[in-house]
Amino acid sequence: MPASRYNAPGLVVIGGGPAGLMAAEVARAAGIEVDLYEAMGSVGRKFLIAGKGGLNLTHAEPRPAFDQRYRDRAQAVGRWLNDFDATALREWARGLGVETYVGSSDRVFPLDRKAAPLLRGWVRRLREQGVRFHVHHRWLGWTDDGALRFASPAGEVEVTAPATLLALGGGSWPELGSDGAWAPVLAAQGIDVAELQPANCGFDVGWSEHLAQRHAGAPLKPVVAHWHDAEGAEHSLQGECVLTTTGVEGSLIYALSAHLREAIAANGEARLWLDLAPGRDLEELQRDLAKPRAGRSISEHLRRQAGLVGAKAALVHEVLGRDGLQDPDVIATTIKRLPLILTQPRPLAEAISTAGGVRLEALDDALMLRTHPGVFCAGEMLDWEAPTGGYLLTACFASGLRAGRGAVAWLKRPR
Repeated sequence: MPASRYNAPGLVVIGGGPAGLMAAEVARAAGIEVDLYEAMGSVGRKFLIAGKGGLNLTHAEPRPAFDQRYRDRAQAVGRWLNDFDATALREWARGLGVETYVGSSDRVFPLDRKAAPLLRGWVRRLREQGVRFHVHHRWLGWTDDGALRFASPAGEVEVTAPATLLALGGGSWPELGSDGAWAPVLAAQGIDVAELQPANCGFDVGWSEHLAQRHAGAPLKPVVAHWHDAEGAEHSLQGECVLTTTGVEGSLIYALSAHLREAIAANGEARLWLDLAPGRDLEELQRDLAKPRAGRSISEHLRRQAGLVGAKAALVHEVLGRDGLQDPDVIATTIKRLPLILTQPRPLAEAISTAGGVRLEALDDALMLRTHPGVFCAGEMLDWEAPTGGYLLTACFASGLRAGRGAVAWLKRPR
């Protein structure tokens, strides 16, 4: 059965996450007709899940420190933020009736901490403004004559449009729609796409069966992580993480995930050292642990003299074994600098976000593909990454605005 073909009068946005929705809003406000296509049955599914424990919309860290969170893409993302930064994002949310506040670690949340009211209000406003939504339409690529191909419940559909904006997400959480299936489609068109890799992810260590079964899910807090960069300089960061059945995850690990992933790629492993007792100095621990045990178990001795219980004590047991637990100085040194060897990141499908994607060098300053005039890209499908804490969402919104404005300029250019 031949595909049905339709002509879109203005901009076609593919992908209903924050970047795609923002691009649609910008274009519609400029008077452009907008049709938005989404593979899932509703838009913003990953946005909703990301906000399940409290929507971390953005971050109150001032610029230019904010920009540096994007590492080697700081300059490029900084240009997007010049148009739409954290302050602008909070003002935009206020326009939807959602007030925000600065919480712990300068993270910014809606007052009710929920994502659903903001998304519902946004989609309602977009519909009222005239954006046409087409759900259950999965993009398949282009026809030979340049039409957009979609798989739909009614069969394959082809859509011609004077401009297209791709906001297809990364490859993490594929059950929510961003499965990275677009990457080989774009690569086959000669578009420069960096390999999709997990970001803000956990890492495998390879625990004993005892530790994996008894302590998976247990938090480690507070701890200080120490690591060496590629030049050998040592760095440290305090935070919290969680033991898993295979290794470690959590906010502290996510903050280091880009470095850890790159170290594994270069060296086959990454090394971290955890200070399990950041409030105690080494000499104090050595002195306290050298006190007689008086018949108490080593676990009870660790609790009394070092304050270590549960997962922290289990880690010391894991690293030292029975023999190593006989020397107070060795125990104290291990508590202050417990070595972890990370062997691999967890799979992309488990990651919070994605590294890699369409290289920014393949795009002009308006985020239009240099090899495909009239095709724009935005959001997590671009080759940038950032830690959690509101930085991810902020750049998605900002890139959607930048690409949306680019599409408007393209459509309104003199012919």
